[in-house]
Amino acid sequence: MPAFTLDFYPPTDESQFDKLSALFKRNDVTPNMGGLFGGFADIVDWLAAIGVVAFGYLGIRTVQRAGMEFESWRAADRLAVFIGRVTMMLIVLLTSVMLYEVILRYVFEAPTLWANELSLWLAGFVFLCAGLYAMQQRSHIRIVLLYDAVPRSVQRIFDTISTVLIVVFAFFLIYGGYGEAFDKFYRWETFGTAFDPPIPATMKPMVLFVVGMVAIQAVINLVSDWNAEEVHYGGEDLDEEEIERIKAQVANEGVGDLDVTGQHVSTKD
Repeated sequence: MPAFTLDFYPPTDESQFDKLSALFKRNDVTPNMGGLFGGFADIVDWLAAIGVVAFGYLGIRTVQRAGMEFESWRAADRLAVFIGRVTMMLIVLLTSVMLYEVILRYVFEAPTLWANELSLWLAGFVFLCAGLYAMQQRSHIRIVLLYDAVPRSVQRIFDTISTVLIVVFAFFLIYGGYGEAFDKFYRWETFGTAFDPPIPATMKPMVLFVVGMVAIQAVINLVSDWNAEEVHYGGEDLDEEEIERIKAQVANEGVGDLDVTGQHVSTKD
């Protein structure tokens, strides 16, 4: 990003320009490769930018809904599910990084300089993106004691109020945080450690982006679920047909009867 910023929207202040260009030269993965069109961004930078766009487009177009996922499948739903799929892979990457660091630190006594910051960076993205996926799946935490006790017409009123509150919160968060997020992104602010990843430059804008997407997803959920039948989220509402459907999805050999807490237990137990 510093290369594209210097090429297309360089700082007008000379000292800021010098700081950003010095940061770019220090972190450039291909320092001996000249930029295209006489600028800073070289062929690797352009291929990376194009690859991200192509990866996102193909991912959204080809992502498929799993059997146990929510059935709504609008364009925004596909985006949220695709981001959820990437988040699942980030969890594997995060676990691998932490395991690698533990082995090097306690077995070989040769800890890395980058594993801790990379773990923080990945965990931040996982935390944010998982929230968007949870909103699309309607799996976020709910207090449903009153919601389950009222008819569907009143549930729609509750849904509308909660959606309005989410949208208002997102609006004021983005409105109040845009300036700081843009400044950190524009200056490509780094973490200030030996590894020095651009955590502030990426996480601040990502917070605003995900919160905005959560608000949009909340509106889409409201529209998609408006004509749904009366909704109950309490566990006591599962009937035998629903239980059999869940068993079929997770394989019958791994699910047994309900225990005293109302949870499924393994038949092997």
